Amino acid sequence: MSRSWVFAALLLVGSTSLLGQTTIFGAGSTFVAPIMSKWAEQYHKVHPDIQISYLANGSGAGIGLTLTGMVDFGGTDAPVSDAQLAQAPVRVSHFPVILGADVPAYNLPEVQTQLRFTGEVLADIFLGKIKNWNDPAIAANNPGVRFPDRPILVVHRQDGSSTTYIWADYLSKVSP
Repeated sequence: MSRSWVFAALLLVGSTSLLGQTTIFGAGSTFVAPIMSKWAEQYHKVHPDIQISYLANGSGAGIGLTLTGMVDFGGTDAPVSDAQLAQAPVRVSHFPVILGADVPAYNLPEVQTQLRFTGEVLADIFLGKIKNWNDPAIAANNPGVRFPDRPILVVHRQDGSSTTYIWADYLSKVSP
């Protein structure tokens, strides 16, 4: 998304400031968007002269817009480095507001029970060391489950998602 388009969208959304309202602009994580919307709605009920506008355009975009001063606050699921914060033209504070989790998802219609994975097994799947569902390492975590002799197809995001960061960070901590 180009900066000029984002800026135009923010100006359009912020046109209510001409009517005596203050608009606070935020952008970033799509994960936090639902709760951010609810918080903004509740805050506006208590402070009707203040509008909070949050553009859910992804953590990377939120970090960029916040660090350049184009929005008042940003949402990200990944930490911002001290070096990034130091380069911002405005003072930026970084603190957690919500907690979420990444979990593995799978589509294995032959198996009607919830599967268990260790961090090491998940890492080996994503590294391509475990290639089939009937691998002994998966079976060891799921006694009594009969797995098909079928390849595992790993699907993941390609963009700069913070969800991808969280998942990769976890895998790097459970596997050298």
